[in-house]
Amino acid sequence: MSKKNFIKNNNNLYFSKEIKKIKHNSQFRNLIKSHRYSNSKIFRNGKELISFSCNDYLGLSQNKTIISASIQALKEYGTGAGASRLVSGNHPLYNELENLITKFKNVESTCVFGSGFLTNTGVIPAVSSKDDLIIYDELSHASTNLGIKLSKAKSFKFKHNDVNHVENICKKHRNRYNSCFILTEGVFSMDGDKANLKEISFIAEKFNASIILDDAHGFGVLGKGRGSQYDLKPIPEIFIQIGTLSKAVGSYGGFTVSPKIVNKLIHNKARTLIYTTGLPPSCVAASIAAINIIRSDKNLVKKPLMNASLFCEKALLAPPQSSIVTLILGTEQKTIKASKLLEKEGFYVGAIRPPTVPLETSRLRFTFCANHKKNDIIKLANIVKNITKTLL
Repeated sequence: MSKKNFIKNNNNLYFSKEIKKIKHNSQFRNLIKSHRYSNSKIFRNGKELISFSCNDYLGLSQNKTIISASIQALKEYGTGAGASRLVSGNHPLYNELENLITKFKNVESTCVFGSGFLTNTGVIPAVSSKDDLIIYDELSHASTNLGIKLSKAKSFKFKHNDVNHVENICKKHRNRYNSCFILTEGVFSMDGDKANLKEISFIAEKFNASIILDDAHGFGVLGKGRGSQYDLKPIPEIFIQIGTLSKAVGSYGGFTVSPKIVNKLIHNKARTLIYTTGLPPSCVAASIAAINIIRSDKNLVKKPLMNASLFCEKALLAPPQSSIVTLILGTEQKTIKASKLLEKEGFYVGAIRPPTVPLETSRLRFTFCANHKKNDIIKLANIVKNITKTLL
């Protein structure tokens, strides 16, 4: 056997073992063709279902006004940006979008990235150094964890939403470092709960620390659409807000809002901005149209949380903090079974399993959107009550 074939066979054996291990743990995934269309309907596995597993919280990805704006930009500017933003891909729509977000959030400046994932992995290393300290929630998104690893800062993980743990870390380590950043999320994507921002802001002020807030699941839904921190009075001081354009906005991309001097640093140090092609003009145009709707239609913005509240009331669950509701079933097998039972009843609710969530916390994750119908929500809640009795 040639050396090349020997290496190939060994690699294939390793890959096969890894896949077998994943399947044994009931954690194997397949990419399933899914055709989404209006009214939260999805065609999947050969049948039409009502989806409660989509982050298109306001249904704006299917909005005709937004689609028209996207098509017009496509005709005017073409299909792609052609280069990175720092070369020639910074088409005119970028300035319009960044100015719009800046005005909406009443901040100094905005920088749009290729995705929320790219934002976190680029910004955290850009603003921190080996002389700095990062303290972050243990349930922070995978992109935040990667951004921290790519930075040279010293980092400590704190217990989820445990402000006492944050303070203890600050007491023990803060005075050894130049800058200190506390990283948390406005709404935690797999639990649906909100950060204790008010308490964290007190600690940040006490220890001269800066908060970096990932508000991917709060922007467009909470705080009259401006984000989760805008529900609080007074509004906590957030050093850098990170958001996405692919969830409530219904388009694609990510962004930061920050002081102007930080924005200039991001332009020059964030590798995921510098070394990636700009967003297609059609995506940016769609985001502009969507944010204008979010700014003006406050009733639309309220609906996801209202629908989540109705579901929890009828399913006899605790009131939700956001448009995300989770039902922890424990094992992967129970969760897959529950998801399949719901599919038989005409609903699509994804089975969330490790490594996305910790072991023994596999769950059904329900996301509620503005275009969900009341009767469907109540029907789903009644089915979930029965599933809970059967599986828990």
